[in-house]
Amino acid sequence: MAREIPDFHATVRTGTGKGAARQARRDGLVPGIVYGGGKDPLAINMPFNVLLKSLKQGRFLSTLFNLKVEGEDDVRVICRNVQRDVVKDLPTHVDFLRLHRDTRINLFIHVNFENEDKAPGIKKGGVVVHVRPEVELSVIAGDIPDHITVDLTGRQIGDVIHISDVTLPKGAKPTVDRDFVIANISAPSGLRSSDNAETETEEEAEEA
Repeated sequence: MAREIPDFHATVRTGTGKGAARQARRDGLVPGIVYGGGKDPLAINMPFNVLLKSLKQGRFLSTLFNLKVEGEDDVRVICRNVQRDVVKDLPTHVDFLRLHRDTRINLFIHVNFENEDKAPGIKKGGVVVHVRPEVELSVIAGDIPDHITVDLTGRQIGDVIHISDVTLPKGAKPTVDRDFVIANISAPSGLRSSDNAETETEEEAEEA
């Protein structure tokens, strides 16, 4: 499922350099730059409150935006860097990269787990251990998935779920060339403690 592309509004920043950037911040704006796509860089300003709200919503660095700047053609962009104040941790500058629909980029995509009620291991008290809550994938800019889904149907305690067990969205592929682990079904703590106690008892008996 491709995610909906939200609009992001900005204005052209007149003037360049540190002086113009400082003035923008005094006016309640955050300066930024849009680059790439075979065009000249474009200096922009964004409302501080709007940007901060977007950052707090999460996944800002993996969200494709439709950037709307007055006097400019709409363009799809993705954030490549957010500079922050070292003391207040608030955004002070943002870099956006222009993208074409068929541009391939690497993004961290959220992992969703479904059908826990159909997993015998979980019914027995097992716990899903999320080894990778997000997975880096190479995706096409025009079809960025909102998430990937791990189906837990039939999973037992001790089962290990690899990236090869997941059906990836069309056009998406892992950036890591190995069958890495996404999650596993761990035994409940009481059962693990019991198993450890039995192991220790067996070892003591062997020593005796």
